[in-house]
Amino acid sequence: MAGATIDHMVAVTILIAALLLTMGIYNQMFASAVAYESNRKVAMKAVDIINTACICPGNPENWGETNTSLLGFGLQDPQAGGYALSPYSLMRLRTSSNDSQLVEYPLGSGLFYNNISANYGHGIFSPVGDCLNYTAAAKMLGINGTYGFRLDIVPTLDVNVSQVATKPLKLNVEVHGSGLPLSGATLNYHLFHVDKGEGEYPSITKYSDVNQTNSSGSVDIEFPYVMNNEPSYSFTVYVSLGGVTGVGYYTCNTLPDEDVQYVIPLIQDFDGKIIIAHNWNGDMPAVTYNTTFFVLSSDFRMHPIQIDNSTGQLDGAENPYNTTEIRAYEVGLLVISYLTPEDDMGSVILPWGVGALGVSISFGGDPTGYSFVATELRQVSVNDISYQVKVSTWSLSG
Repeated sequence: MAGATIDHMVAVTILIAALLLTMGIYNQMFASAVAYESNRKVAMKAVDIINTACICPGNPENWGETNTSLLGFGLQDPQAGGYALSPYSLMRLRTSSNDSQLVEYPLGSGLFYNNISANYGHGIFSPVGDCLNYTAAAKMLGINGTYGFRLDIVPTLDVNVSQVATKPLKLNVEVHGSGLPLSGATLNYHLFHVDKGEGEYPSITKYSDVNQTNSSGSVDIEFPYVMNNEPSYSFTVYVSLGGVTGVGYYTCNTLPDEDVQYVIPLIQDFDGKIIIAHNWNGDMPAVTYNTTFFVLSSDFRMHPIQIDNSTGQLDGAENPYNTTEIRAYEVGLLVISYLTPEDDMGSVILPWGVGALGVSISFGGDPTGYSFVATELRQVSVNDISYQVKVSTWSLSG
């Protein structure tokens, strides 16, 4: 009798253990199913966001070319369609995540500019009041408070330019795509040479030509007409091969501090009004300047366009800035050359349209710290320059 009782107790114990084990397995399966469903929703939302950004122009369609308020978010170029992004809409994205990254001009005025920088003074400074911020974009997408997202828009090709020699000037261009050198690529390049000129203002001389990369994806370009020991210039090169295009640039100035630009162009509004401002910090000298707007054609040629107030003088006290106006509906480069009383020269470029200088864009929140972040990639073009768009999406509810 005692043996039967013991057998019964052992059987009950085994049954309870089996039930507990089964419940644990089912709980794990249920938790995995819940996590999978939650992650699947995040992944689907990532697809929705990147499709809206890439193949919807927004409302109004031309919001990137005006100062009007935006009713619906989208970055597609309405003139091109497909996976082509508007070079103007990208300029109106507030990429600076905090106020410390903004540029205030004039100092103490309370007027701030979003800073989409390229390198060494080349970049897009847009008035913050006319830029679209992350919170507003999330509300238009219908995800405010539920999902977070981040858009990273970067050029597909990596184009590096370096100075090899002076007198005559020689530059080296290296092109890589997905980590591999791009041999046989066609290069359309433009050198904007700055000289003191014969008059009161510095001059800009443009040299343009076509070349091709060698088997290692590089090429040396020589300019026999530039024989200065210390030349001042800006250089841009547009690369194309098999339908993939990219852009690179390089600048060399003869200023005492090579890391500081004396003149900064600011966008006053998106109908083409530009502020040419003296980068006053208390000890910079007055400068004279000469400005030319070069329209970029579909075959990557540069055509100069006459603009108002193309020359002038700037200082930090009496005349800190001047204004000019360019064609808001034309993608191109606003090239500004300037000269100090000590004959130091420099140049700075404002790309009108993000693709004109291959500027990268990062817009949105920070995905750091979230357990699951879904990503989606799309290959797009921005004014015929190849870009890759990556969207990162996460759930704000954990």
